[in-house]
Formats: sequence, C-alpha cells, structure tokens
Amino acid sequence: MTAESKSAAKLNPTGLDPVTLEVLRNALPAISDEMSYDLQRTSYNMMIYEIRDYCTALLDTNGALISQNIGGVSHFVADLGVVIRDGIARYGLDGFSPGDVIMHNHQATAGQHLNNVVIYTPVYHENCLVAFAVVRAHWADVGGLSTGFGGTGAYDPWSEGLQVDQLKIYEKGEPDAKILKMIRDNIRYPDAAMGDLRSQLAACRLGERRFCELLDRYSRATVLEVINTIYAETEAKCRAAVADIPDGVYEAEAFVDGARGTMPFEIKVKVTVSGSEMEIDLSGCSSQRDNAGLNSRTYAGAYIAYKALTAPLEPLNEGAFGALKVVIPEGNMMMARFPAFMASWGSALPTVVDTIWRAFAEALPDLIPAAHSGSLGAPFALSGHDPARKAGFVAQSIEAGGWGGRPDRDGEDASMSVCQGDVRNTPIETMELKTPLIVLERALWSDSGGAGKFRGGLGVQTTIKSLVDGRWNAGPPGHRSGYAPWGLRGGKAGVLGYTLIRAPGQDTHELSLSPRVFGQAETEVVYRTSGGGGWGSPLERDPERVLHDVREGYVSAEKARDDYGVVLRADGTAVDSPATLARRAELAREGAH
Repeated sequence: MTAESKSAAKLNPTGLDPVTLEVLRNALPAISDEMSYDLQRTSYNMMIYEIRDYCTALLDTNGALISQNIGGVSHFVADLGVVIRDGIARYGLDGFSPGDVIMHNHQATAGQHLNNVVIYTPVYHENCLVAFAVVRAHWADVGGLSTGFGGTGAYDPWSEGLQVDQLKIYEKGEPDAKILKMIRDNIRYPDAAMGDLRSQLAACRLGERRFCELLDRYSRATVLEVINTIYAETEAKCRAAVADIPDGVYEAEAFVDGARGTMPFEIKVKVTVSGSEMEIDLSGCSSQRDNAGLNSRTYAGAYIAYKALTAPLEPLNEGAFGALKVVIPEGNMMMARFPAFMASWGSALPTVVDTIWRAFAEALPDLIPAAHSGSLGAPFALSGHDPARKAGFVAQSIEAGGWGGRPDRDGEDASMSVCQGDVRNTPIETMELKTPLIVLERALWSDSGGAGKFRGGLGVQTTIKSLVDGRWNAGPPGHRSGYAPWGLRGGKAGVLGYTLIRAPGQDTHELSLSPRVFGQAETEVVYRTSGGGGWGSPLERDPERVLHDVREGYVSAEKARDDYGVVLRADGTAVDSPATLARRAELAREGAH
C-alpha cells in the first residue's frame, strides 16, 4: 500500500465509493448555490438582489456547517451554527415539525446588527430530522433606527430595531398571522420586508427538496457518511497548511475608532502555532462598551483569517475550523454580553483579520499583504418618500476601498472587504431607475493607494445627489478613520477615507461626521473610501509602472516624484531617467522609506 493510499484510507476508513464521494462533495455546495440564486432573483431590496449581503447554507442537526454558497458573506459563517444550536436548545430536536419556519435576529445569540435576519427550516426525510436549511440576509429596515445599515446612532438594541428571538412564524406549514402582522406593523417598508421573508423561505424550501433528493438517490446513511468524510478531509487539508507555518507565538495590534470623544478600541492578537494546530487569542482586545455599536458576538474575524491562510479556495464546511481554537472571553468587544448593542458589529472585523495576518508578516513574508481599507465599505443609504411613485423608498449601496499591496503584485482597486464574500456595490442604473437620486460620479480616487514596490489598491470617490427630501447615511466610511491602512516592508500607508456633504445653496462640501442626516432635495454627499497600504519600498518600483499609473490617473505626477522618486518629462510622456536617479538617491539619503 502506497503512502498516498494509506492517507486516503485514514480519511475514508469506511471505503466509500470514490465516485459517489466526489459527486456528493460537489452536490452539497451546489444546493447552497441554488438557494442563493433563488434568493437573489426573488428578493425585494437592493441589499439582497444587487449587493448580495446574505448567505445560504445547510447545517446538520448538531449545528455544524454542511455547505455555504460560494461567495456568501464571509463574516456570517461563524454564527449560523450558533443560531441553530440556540434553536435546538430552545425547542429540542423533537420540538420541530415539517413545515416549521423559524425567524431569529436577536443579539444575545446572533451577535450582529438587527438587519441581519435569519430564516431557517428543519429538513425532514421520511419523518426524520436530518438537517436545517438556513438563509441570513440583510433587510432594509427592522424598525427603530435600522433603516439602511443597522441602527447607527442608537443607544441600545431596542432603539436599534425589532428583536425576534427564535419565533416560529410558521408551524407545521401554517403561518402565524398574528406574529407576521406584528412584525409587519413595526417595519417602515413592510412590503419589501415581507417579500424578502418569502424569498428567504422559498430558498430554504428549495434547499430542503434538493437535500432530500440526494438522500432518496444515495440513501440517508451514505450521504451522512459522506458529510462526515468531507469534514475530516477538509480539516486534514487545513492542518497540512498550518503545519507549513513555523511553530511559534505571533503577536500584533491595531486600533479602531471608538465613539466620538472616546478612546479607540484596541485590537490585540496573539496567535500560537504548534504543529498542525492554531490558536487565535483575542482576549487582549478592548472590553465591550455601552456607548459604541462596535460590540459583536462572533468568532468571524478569526475564522476568516484562518480560512484565508489555510484553504481560501476550498468550499466551506465545518471541517475547515476543526484544527482552530479561538479564545475570546465574555465581555470582550468581540464576545459582548447582551444587551450591549451591536449596530456596527462588523466594523472592527476587517481590522481583526488584517491584524491576524500582520502577526505573520515576518514568518510568512512571501504571503502576507499590507493592510486593506479596514472597512466594510462606505455604507450609502438614502430613504424617504418618492412623490412621483407615491411610495417610500430606500436606496442602498456599499462603496468599496483598496486592498493592500502584496509580495508579488499591486493591491486590488475598489474591492470589498475580505469579510464580505461576493458583496458588491449597487449599479448606478438600478439606483437611478428605482429611486429619486442621481449618481454624479463613481471613480477611482487618485493617490489613495499607499506607495510601495507594489502599490496599494485605490479607494473610490462616489458623489450622489438626492432629488427629494430624505434621510442619508452619511457617516465616515468605516471605523478606522483615525488609523490608516498600514504598509509592509517599507510600503507607505493608504490614504484614509472620509465623507463630505453639501446642502442646497452651499458653495462647498463640508466634512460629515453624523451617521444620519436629513437633507433637502438637491443635497450632495461624497463618499471617499480608504486605499490599501503599499508593500515594499516605493523606490524599488519600476519607473515605467509609475509612469503607467500617472497616465491612468491612479497616481499624480507630484506623488510620483515625492513618494516614488520618479521624475517625468515636462510633457508627462516618459520618465526622465537622470532626474529620477538623482531624486531616488536624494530620498534614500533622507531615509524617507
């Protein structure tokens, strides 16, 4: 028996037919993907059908993740099992019935802002509970101050919005009209919310049917055996990746903004690698605070960083985290006790991921990038009443930032955070067609990427003008506005983003610090998002690449000279080589890099 066959036998001790194993290995994620397509095509609000702020999944009766859709929101992954296990604790496995539909967004367990609503259904096969189909999606409104992107400006969960705690909104296939009416009566845009609820339910029902079809075709015993085998194989792949990292203790720290006028939150990371096991300890992070919505209750930051280091392109299942231990004590900002409200729960997570990677910068120099924008993006929202349509409206988008330069290439421009999967911005045409606004500009923000041998990716500049009175989400683009995305190995930091606002009749734009602003018709808001940090000394960047960046408008001629030491000819068509050599020598003597 060869070494390879021995290894395969260990992972597949029951001798499953390898063809069946591979068919089911691909079929299970395909179910989650089909649920995703169904949800996206039938939903009512932009956050789902355009931005794709959701995930669809199958979980087993222990709350372990069987599969999640490709591109599903990354920072949802750690918390689906928590919701299912909480539901099992509430009802017991025998407390569910075919046709039940459960709704949950309560922060005591879900650990997120209340707009992220979970709908799940028990999956029965021949009267036996075999799994749960789950959809978590971002609703446009759940009452309180939740319109758009969570209850920014709220002071507790109740002022943020409606909390739903493991409520059966359908029992044995029958909708509970009283509960559904209560939910509808407490939401500003009930038609959209109820439409999204039905869309989530339809996706869950599709997941139920497809999973049961597999059980019918291959038998329940075979499918469940395959699932356990996939868990084991995925864990083995991740262990092998960790084993390639030198044993040791790795530490790093960073900061994110607290509420205005308060101390920043500290993100302190300690990672221990021992053989094929990794422990990520976040107990050094700041304690939860009552006056800041950055509190959360999630392992997501650690899970995302670990997945990216071990098996970033592999389909996701519970085995991906079998060799990972995450330490976050109760009362930590990332494991806050209810009722610490969590309106901006995800804002710290990109920095957590960046900081975990930063801890490995010396141990994995050919792998770790500079910091990315450190934000979930500029959360644009405009809501109000559209007199032309005689109806309320909510326009939403997420404007992306830049990624950090990497050891072998530039950072990506205008890309969503590592925490967001396949989330994207809302197309201009959709916003202008469906809501009373005009997008005056959406462009790369020149000079926002940190200088380096490999340049940081650029943020964006998006300018939007309202055509009617409305309420804006016009706060800063994220919570790292005081702490620029860092560079690595001599690279410069990215430029920090900010938001500007101009009221009708004003000549200039002013810095906007308020998260929620009422604006009259013709109000303009400009969202500028942070660029990523640079990697390597800017003096090592190929001058011809700098020239290309200047021609494309990514870098100004002034920054080319000041940061990269590249001097262009007067007409800007070519590099002035003698002047560049002199300028780079001058910068080197000054120790600028």
